[in-house]
Amino acid sequence: MGKTKDSEVEERAKWDNKLQYLLTCIGFAVGLGNIWRFPYLCQIYGGGAFLIPYLIALVFEGLPLLYLELAIGQRLRMGSIGVWNSISPMLGGIGIASMIVSFLVGIFYNTILAWVLWYFFHSFQNPLPWSQCPVNANLTGYNEECVKSTPANYFWYRETLNITPDIETSGSLQWWLVICLASAWCVVYICFIRGIKSIGKAVYVTTTFPYLVLTIFLIRALTLPGSIDGLVYLFTPDWEILKNPQVWLDAATQIFFSLSVAFGGLIAFSSYNEERNNCERDAVVVGVINSATSLYASISIFAIMGFKATNGFNSCRNENIMSLTNHFEFSEQNITLENYNDWFEYLNRTSPDDLASLNLKHCDLQTFLDQSASGTGLAFIVITEAVIEMPGSQIWAILFFVMLFSLGLSSMFGTIEGVLMPINDLKLVPKWIPSEVVTAIICLIAFLTALIFTLGSGNYWVEVFNGYVGSVPLLIIAFFEITAVAYGRGMKTFSEDIYFMTGKRPSIFWKACWMVISPLMLLVVFVAYVAIQAQTHPSYPSWDPDYELFPQTKMLKYPDWVFAIIILLCVLPVISIPVVALYKLICCSIKKSSARGELNPYCNDSFEVETREQKSQTP
Repeated sequence: MGKTKDSEVEERAKWDNKLQYLLTCIGFAVGLGNIWRFPYLCQIYGGGAFLIPYLIALVFEGLPLLYLELAIGQRLRMGSIGVWNSISPMLGGIGIASMIVSFLVGIFYNTILAWVLWYFFHSFQNPLPWSQCPVNANLTGYNEECVKSTPANYFWYRETLNITPDIETSGSLQWWLVICLASAWCVVYICFIRGIKSIGKAVYVTTTFPYLVLTIFLIRALTLPGSIDGLVYLFTPDWEILKNPQVWLDAATQIFFSLSVAFGGLIAFSSYNEERNNCERDAVVVGVINSATSLYASISIFAIMGFKATNGFNSCRNENIMSLTNHFEFSEQNITLENYNDWFEYLNRTSPDDLASLNLKHCDLQTFLDQSASGTGLAFIVITEAVIEMPGSQIWAILFFVMLFSLGLSSMFGTIEGVLMPINDLKLVPKWIPSEVVTAIICLIAFLTALIFTLGSGNYWVEVFNGYVGSVPLLIIAFFEITAVAYGRGMKTFSEDIYFMTGKRPSIFWKACWMVISPLMLLVVFVAYVAIQAQTHPSYPSWDPDYELFPQTKMLKYPDWVFAIIILLCVLPVISIPVVALYKLICCSIKKSSARGELNPYCNDSFEVETREQKSQTP
């Protein structure tokens, strides 16, 4: 019996080499948030000043959590449910919570990849479809909604999403998004069909290709007019902004979510490692590369945004030049962008009344640089508008969306692994069913669930899932993870685990973080986040062509039934933590008086998973 179980452990899948493992972890950690959320936070929070709270959060919160997950997964050689259940049967709910969060995040995250595919398919057109407005139904002019906004806005909101004016108006399924969503899930399944064997091959491309594209974009962006203005804007710190507590809260949550901890994927990936592997070095490498990628991407993004702001600034002044030229009957070459300010000052002195009557636009470069956009707005509107102005725009659009798809796909690997591994731990599927079939079923269920995001109101639901599934639940899971290891398994035992794997015990820094600093930071961030959210009723921006201030988005409060769903999305993933603990306590109290209960006081007959050490001791 012992030999049989030992052989099962030895037959556990392993990475072909260390590089595959590191690339997979880096690909999981580095995702779309590095490209569109980190630059946005830098923009609204004082440029270089934001890096200070960000780095503090990385050192004292992000890296300790990352190190802990890689170490505990590698030592116990199991997925998230198996790891926490082996530490204590009452902690099995942590793994279930991670599995639910991974599933919920995966269904909306892959929807973003469907949008990326839609844009990728249209990037081969010349001219790009978001570069000009379509004609109206009567063929008498351009589409009014497009003219009022911009071609990029129109292509995103109308041609892609066909968005409804509010979340309560569902609309119909958009067939083109359904096809793109099915394609995205097919790609995920193909890459996942043989588990880590196929993932290990895919990450050579999905993890490295984005860096190649970012480098190409950086070189090209630095040659664009106005790029330096964008970089100056990025690296000019506004120290006053650090007095705002919201900055520190956003920095803590950004580094936490950016590293993809608490999803269970990193625990699963590290469980395929050799037992003796320097997981401390792995955690530092993955964490540093992840943060460096955010900064590296921001340089490219801000250079492009500087170029876009300069174009907008020059267009504004060209309109004023046209008005001045026509009114004062100057020759067309008289007023140029170079001498515009001199002419403006001269005319303001000599003909102030005429100048005032023209109602010239106020053109300020800083205003254009301040126009912030996050998430989908940055990727599908701001960058696409900038790409239009670049020579060879089709090539740049193709490269950009292939890069986004690669980033998202490598993150999906860890997300789906965070679902599949707990299913194996729970033994929910009979062993005679092949793993390829199980993966196909999970992808099919996820696809069918994600159809809600292809409705006319789908974008609003993506924002709901993005804002609430990936916030409170992950903070709670991470808090229980770090306290479970530090105080459940015990710091002495965990130190011996690390000594067994790396040959050295963790330093006082790591111990201080695991036992005090990181749990305290997580608790503070959680309380502050809930307190801020509780002060106001949640609202969302809607796209309504009938809004009097259109093309500005209209802020609407979520209806009560949507607010109830938001609460459910925050509570549902983590409710398993107290439920499982309560079940175990009841189980123990019922069986304590029986002979079996005396022999097995922990009542570990549910979610039963044995550690490697327990298996080796089986007679």
